[in-house]
Amino acid sequence: MTQMISGSTRKMRWMKIAAAPLALTFGLGVSAAALAQSMTAPQVQARLTEQGYTKIHDVEFKDGMWHADAKSADGNDVDVRIDPATGKVYPEDEVSKLSEADVRASLSTQGYTDVHDVDFDDGVWKAKAKNAAGNKVKLRLDPSTGKVIGKD
Repeated sequence: MTQMISGSTRKMRWMKIAAAPLALTFGLGVSAAALAQSMTAPQVQARLTEQGYTKIHDVEFKDGMWHADAKSADGNDVDVRIDPATGKVYPEDEVSKLSEADVRASLSTQGYTDVHDVDFDDGVWKAKAKNAAGNKVKLRLDPSTGKVIGKD
């Protein structure tokens, strides 16, 4: 026994199904940062393993980025940061090619104002600023390019 469903009924059902996760997400108070993260903890662990890290633990999402503790390929204990969109790994001992002035200029060209508390820490640049809407944000930046890789 086959039931025929009209195109408009099918479309309405699809819209209800598609809207349900959003309603549930916003109803639970999940932040926009959490929605923006595109990697899961197991994917982060897999990415680190692919790059030679072992004994990976304390994987958590905070400050707009994934954080983890691991052993590097040379056997050293390291803290790493992982870009949630690209999966790029930033070890704590990475050296930046940028100066503080470069970081400030990069943020300005990306539309941020009132940039302050610029600091290089744990392999990434950190800064506080106001976004285009005038909201205060905490930022994490790529140490080579100055591109924003994490927001909170």
